[in-house]
Order: sequence, then C-alpha cells, then structure tokens
Amino acid sequence: MTGLVTLGEAMAVVAASEPGPLAPGASARLSFAGAEATVAIGVRRLGHPAAWIGRVGADAAGRMIVGGLRAEGVDVFHVRTETAVPTGLMLRERRTADRTRSAYYRRGLAGSRLAPEDVDEELVATARLLHITGITPALGSTARDAVRHAVDVARRAGVTVSVDVNYRSLLWSKDDAAAELGFLVRQADLVFAGPEEASLLVGEAPPERTAHALTALGPRQAIVKLGAEGALAVVDGVALAQPPVAVTVVDPIGAGDAFVAGFLAAYLDGAGPTERLRTAATCGSFAVSVQGDFEGLPRRDELGLLTGDDVIR
Repeated sequence: MTGLVTLGEAMAVVAASEPGPLAPGASARLSFAGAEATVAIGVRRLGHPAAWIGRVGADAAGRMIVGGLRAEGVDVFHVRTETAVPTGLMLRERRTADRTRSAYYRRGLAGSRLAPEDVDEELVATARLLHITGITPALGSTARDAVRHAVDVARRAGVTVSVDVNYRSLLWSKDDAAAELGFLVRQADLVFAGPEEASLLVGEAPPERTAHALTALGPRQAIVKLGAEGALAVVDGVALAQPPVAVTVVDPIGAGDAFVAGFLAAYLDGAGPTERLRTAATCGSFAVSVQGDFEGLPRRDELGLLTGDDVIR
C-alpha cells in the first residue's frame, strides 16, 4: 500500500539568484518544480511513501527531475519519458527584492501530455491518499482526463481524495476553471484553497464562511490557506484557526504546496485536525525560509526546530 499518490507536471527551473532583471551574466540556480511533485517530496520527507505520476522529456531536464524525485525516495516507477517533445521550463526572476515573476514554457510539452493510460489503477486503488491540483487539468484535455480517471479509480476504491484548487490564471479562464474545479471538489474528501481561489467556487466571504461553503460542496474538510495570516479550516463542521509560524521569509514560492504536504503527512500519521494544521503551518514556514520550491521542506526530526532556540549547539 502506498501512502500518497499524486500526478501532474514538473518542469526545470532557472531562477535568478539576485534581485534585478534577467540579463547576460546574471547569476542563477537550476532546479525543478511542480506543485504535486513538491507535495510528494514533502510527504516523503515526513516519513510516508509517496508516488508521482507524470511525463518528462528524454533530456537533461527530465533526467534531473526523475533523479531528484528518486533521490528524495519518491516512487517514480510510473513516470513516462516523451521522446518527441522536451521537458517544460520555468524562468523565474526576482525583479525587485520583494517581487518575483515567472515565465513558463510548457504548452504542448512533455508534462502537458499526461493521459489516462499513465494512471496505474492498482497504484491508485491501494493508496491511502490521492492528491490532485487544479494545475494539471488546465494543461490540456488529456491531462484533465487523466486527473478525472485517477479520481474515479480512487473513489471506487474508497481512497481519500485531496484537491488543492491551485488556480492559475495564465492557463485557463475563470469560467472554465470554475466548472472543472467545481466538479473535482465535489468528488473530494479534502479541499485546499486560498481565498481568491475559493471565490471561483463559492463567492467572496470571510475565511470561516468560505470554508463552510466549500464543505457544502461535498468535502468533509476544507482548509483555507491565508498565507502570512495562517489558515482556517472546517473539519466535520467544526471551525479551527491556525496562526502562522513565525519565520524570516526568503522566498515565498512553494509555501502553499509545503502547507498541503504537512497537512497530508499528519493525516497519514493519524493526527487530529489541530495537529494537521500545526504541521502544515510549520512546513509552510520552513519552505519560505529557503530559496526554491521544495528545498526547504523539513524532515520529521526538524519539525520542532522553529519553536526552539535560534542557534542549536
């Protein structure tokens, strides 16, 4: 039995190391990113099995992604290699010290070619959790069908389904997103969303009302991610607030996925809702304290680090 199964796109990332425009001679670092891959790494670092399903190109970027996930202990047996098109790419610049912007080169490339036949039904059916995001179905019709197929398999097998709304305005319109994401949320047991993302489905409202409205769509648990203000969850009709875990922010990218990874790992631990939220907030704070999407994700023996002394000798 696998703890977590997820599927989606991962891309190579070239990220500027210093503030300023991308220009010849600017320093940069090479890594990879993908919402679902980040969650898989986060759950794995906290001690649970995790598998990632996706497609990469037959190129250096694809090998980097698969090798990086494998090094983290994530099951990549079901990753397919595309020979006709390359792995996608993200360019990320810190245009000013506190403003980051990204450019994506992904349309029609390897990750967007995910398809229903990539989904191993036995792997999904024997998982404890299936996690999906709103990014993957926005990549194209075959990727959307792959997500729907995985959800259908999970529901028939009684596997818990987790959905992170993760709306990306550059990938699809609000109307198209609302229709597809509404369908997926209605199939879910857990749903995560930021306030603006949730408004696509339930309109604008204060966080607690938003969370209650999300559960009215079907999930038993709805978690509204509030960034620097923490989070608000409704679990089985009970509202719970989680304050942020104080940390110096270095790079805000990946905080939401780290939050989800912490929550799902604690869910797999059998922890109660309060502990799930605390672990989620802690993982989010670890993530923003380090450059990169997944690099700062904590291991289990580090979870208490942010509440201790600044220097450990």
